[in-house]
Amino acid sequence: MESSWLTYAKRIQSIADTGMTFATDDFDKERYQELADIGNKMLADLGNVPIERIENLLGDLGNGYATPKVDVRGAVFKNNKILLVKEKTDGLWALPGGYADSGLSASQNIKKEISEEAQIDVAVTSLYAIKHKAQHDYGPDIRDFYKLFFLCEQVDKSIIATPGMEVSAAQFFALDELPPLSKGRVNLDDIETAFAARAGKLAKVLFD
Repeated sequence: MESSWLTYAKRIQSIADTGMTFATDDFDKERYQELADIGNKMLADLGNVPIERIENLLGDLGNGYATPKVDVRGAVFKNNKILLVKEKTDGLWALPGGYADSGLSASQNIKKEISEEAQIDVAVTSLYAIKHKAQHDYGPDIRDFYKLFFLCEQVDKSIIATPGMEVSAAQFFALDELPPLSKGRVNLDDIETAFAARAGKLAKVLFD
């Protein structure tokens, strides 16, 4: 779970962004910009990174009502093993997935992500969890996320998963043989829950 100060800084940023979107008075806009600058400085200090990096990640103020981003992840199984992909950015492993693109449904997004990262086609069978990233054991993030986890079935199981351009490897792992995980993307609970969902041990979709 993220620290209280990171939560506060992100909330300040959210208020400033939404306020700038709807403000019509120049004095109000000036105050919201000042609030955003304070939030940026807090985030830069917390992450020990240059403030320019924070500003680049968050973008300009006033682009709409501030809402969480959406991250989709898919669990694909073969012979009681789960598909993971090796991220090029950190050399660690995660369930295939990523940002949800506008114009596509959640299931269409995860099918696209798995096709791009593991070169296989899947059918999305069910949603097994919806998590607020800040409330779970992930790496800290200055952005706010909802994470959607889906069970998927490979359409043609004779096709071998191979890495796409965005990852360096794609491989199936048993639960007791998992490689080091990319904790900003997935954690052990996500994968254990996927095995439980596939075995029919979840009574309902998990959510915060």
